[in-house]
Amino acid sequence: MATVVVAVGSNIGDRRQHLADAKRYLSALSDAPLRASSIYITEPIGPSSRDFFNAVVALSTAEKPEPLIKKFKSFEAEHGRSPDHTRWSPRTIDLDIISYDDLVIQTDTLIIPHPEYHRRLFVLEPLQELFPEWQDPRTGQPVERLLMQASPMRIKKTDLRW
Repeated sequence: MATVVVAVGSNIGDRRQHLADAKRYLSALSDAPLRASSIYITEPIGPSSRDFFNAVVALSTAEKPEPLIKKFKSFEAEHGRSPDHTRWSPRTIDLDIISYDDLVIQTDTLIIPHPEYHRRLFVLEPLQELFPEWQDPRTGQPVERLLMQASPMRIKKTDLRW
């Protein structure tokens, strides 16, 4: 079984419900109880004007990375996300594989660890909440150091349930 860390985000419609739907979906894929961070409200990056709800979950699966990301993209499409969305566009749901055990993968369709996660407080803060001792599989840097190096942004941990 692999431990897969997934970033989940939404800033269109009922953001909390979109995250709850994603959590249910990811729980069904997981072979062990899903671990989930708190929900964070974060400022958008790019042209969007509405804040994001973001969280991180960890699932356990025997599914290989490529088929898993295809399932995630299908789930996103079923929830109204266009496969040809522009970068930083508003979205009903976004599922990104941050890490898959300690694998480092770079293909035309998949990069693990996620190529931008180390710059994103909206991934790093919930990641640290779940895994305070987590280290980047590519660089070995601990999440605490990555947090200190990330660009500042408005981010707030909530008490919302999902």
